[in-house]
Amino acid sequence: MSAKAAATCKIFSFQDYRSTPDPIFEVRPECLQPSVAPIIIDNGSFQTRAGWACGAEDLCAPLLQFKSVAARSRGAARSETQIGNDISNLEPLRWLLKSQFDRNVVVNFEIQELMFDYVFMHLGIGSEGSVEHPVVLTEAPCNPLHCRQMMSELLFECYRVPQLSYGVDSLYSFYHNNTKRGMTPPHTGMVISSGYHCSHILPVINGRLDAGNCKRVNVGGSHAASYLQRLLQLKYPGHLAA
Repeated sequence: MSAKAAATCKIFSFQDYRSTPDPIFEVRPECLQPSVAPIIIDNGSFQTRAGWACGAEDLCAPLLQFKSVAARSRGAARSETQIGNDISNLEPLRWLLKSQFDRNVVVNFEIQELMFDYVFMHLGIGSEGSVEHPVVLTEAPCNPLHCRQMMSELLFECYRVPQLSYGVDSLYSFYHNNTKRGMTPPHTGMVISSGYHCSHILPVINGRLDAGNCKRVNVGGSHAASYLQRLLQLKYPGHLAA
């Protein structure tokens, strides 16, 4: 290889996934005064993000970001379950990983309860037996009513949240970015939401979602990752199990 070719050649090395446990934060005074701030939970099928809606720009960034998976051995106690970033390396435990999602809809509410426990504990919620903050939770477009009913039952009866609001993350992003650009509502546009398990095309007309013309495509980031993995396995048969 010539010196010129060597200078322009870029070699990228893959690094194994490693994570560090999330710290347990304390509730900032801005989130309690003059009134309690809502907790925002972006409940994604790939990654969960959670934080406070305290008004200031630096406080609006999510404090927690972790993969939406739980690992628990058969017969292990509930307290022994590892959540998100508590799992230092996903590969050895991949056969134990469980998610609360079936594609992008929550169906396993036992795992969802563990996720909420993890979020509230690491955000520093100290009130025993209840969460005294309103909760803003994202959900899939056109989420089945049964799934929303079960989620509401979990949050109201198990955590006793005072108020609960649902929303679609891509529509929140659509509104935020249009407002940031100086456009005045109501907004009209087309939202293409590319998720982990599926993608959605969402038309918005005069600030309202046209639910009748929404489209769902069952292709997402997980399919691209699986396809790439399959190509690598075909090219390197010696690493088929990796």
